[in-house]
Amino acid sequence: MINILVATHGPLAEALLASGRMVYGELPHVHTVTLSDQAGIEGFKESFAKALADAGQNADGVLVLCDMQSGTPWNVACQHAFSARTLPPVAVVAGVNFPMLLQSEEICHLTDVHAAAAELLALTVPTLIKAAPVLTVQSDDF
Repeated sequence: MINILVATHGPLAEALLASGRMVYGELPHVHTVTLSDQAGIEGFKESFAKALADAGQNADGVLVLCDMQSGTPWNVACQHAFSARTLPPVAVVAGVNFPMLLQSEEICHLTDVHAAAAELLALTVPTLIKAAPVLTVQSDDF
């Protein structure tokens, strides 16, 4: 089983989880950690380590979904992901968004965190769409 740790600047992680619960109900495989001005980088490192330990309990791996590449959440997550001492294994993906969080339900049953990361990216890419005008009128009845 793969657990998810959403790591972001500010309250984005908690907002995504709250929105996910609105759609799916409880998401027991999802954990959050946030970087705040008050705690700073050192406080975030401590919070991240605790959140990762919680997410890693009884899991085959933890997939960390960060808000952006090269920010503090990403850098701290990668330090853990690339450490031989980190158990269970950790994979890190940047660009977390609402569809990605919801699609995590589809990959949490997997046992290889790196395969789970690849699958989640494959599931999420088709949800990134630019709106275009429709040339025909569509009925509101589905």
